[in-house]
Amino acid sequence: MITAAQLEVVTRAASDFGSSAIELTSRGNLQIRALRDTGSVAGLLCEAGLLPSITHERVRNIVASPLSGRHGGRCDVRGLVVALDSALQRDPELSQLPGRFLFGLDDGRGDISGLGTDAGIHAIDESTAALLLAGHDTGVRLNVSEVVASLVAVARRFTQLRGKSWRVAELDDPLMVLGGLTPAASAGRTWPPSTRPPVGWIAQTDGRVTLGAAVPLGVLDAQSARYLAAVDVPMAITPWRSVLLFDLDEGTADAALRVLAPRGLVFDDNSPWLSLSACTGSPGCERSAADVRADAAAAVTEAATGHRHFVGCERACGSPGNGQVLVATPDGYRPRSTHP
Repeated sequence: MITAAQLEVVTRAASDFGSSAIELTSRGNLQIRALRDTGSVAGLLCEAGLLPSITHERVRNIVASPLSGRHGGRCDVRGLVVALDSALQRDPELSQLPGRFLFGLDDGRGDISGLGTDAGIHAIDESTAALLLAGHDTGVRLNVSEVVASLVAVARRFTQLRGKSWRVAELDDPLMVLGGLTPAASAGRTWPPSTRPPVGWIAQTDGRVTLGAAVPLGVLDAQSARYLAAVDVPMAITPWRSVLLFDLDEGTADAALRVLAPRGLVFDDNSPWLSLSACTGSPGCERSAADVRADAAAAVTEAATGHRHFVGCERACGSPGNGQVLVATPDGYRPRSTHP
């Protein structure tokens, strides 16, 4: 979640002190590269409220159903996002969580549960949720009022038991982190990975409009970011490299669409850009064997089935949960034999 004023600050930091482009990541983060003055950037972000905890900043990794409370879903998880973030920052022990540990809050529609987050919930109805570990239903059922405390407890046990593990799935027995939480239902259910963002004109339950804008290959130029901020409404960055602009009246939504679409932001659910993604590649990553974004962009008109993710090395950063991962080699791209 980000405000228009905060996005304007990020844009200013990128333009004044970095590469000017803002990257959207598969964790719903904003990333700026080639920083020349990290102190000034940190100062800007602090003043904008984007760095509320120096000690816990790297562990505030929460993804949640971005349309929750506005369109679809069984439970509004927006309050849980804020409460969980606050609880993480208050717990000194959780500053030791690895930066890859990811929390997921799915409002019941299944968009987040398929991402395989380390610890999360999947809403069953307005008051009950299933507790998930590594994207699997543990069989534990929680009252919504218990969700935050339970996720914090799971995370604390992970810090105590993890050894050298970065993710829950790497533990010999992930269920060890449940502690005293007892399964009350069948366990093992999983959800299919989501790779496509919600785009276009989305009617909210309150009669207003959400606009979903996909960002091709996750690279948002500074001018487009400024136009997004100029709409001056609440926003969310999704794990599918897109931006949602919330709570618009129809006139404002129409005007925003007319300005943003010509800048290359994608509002068409049939666009081939929605089936294409890439890691940073060269020159931004020294490990990369190719400029994968340029190669992915060149491939956008090629006929293909399913999602394709172009990467510059075997680490396969940012790979979605399904689809084809194509690894750069000196002889071109080859499919990755094992999905990350």
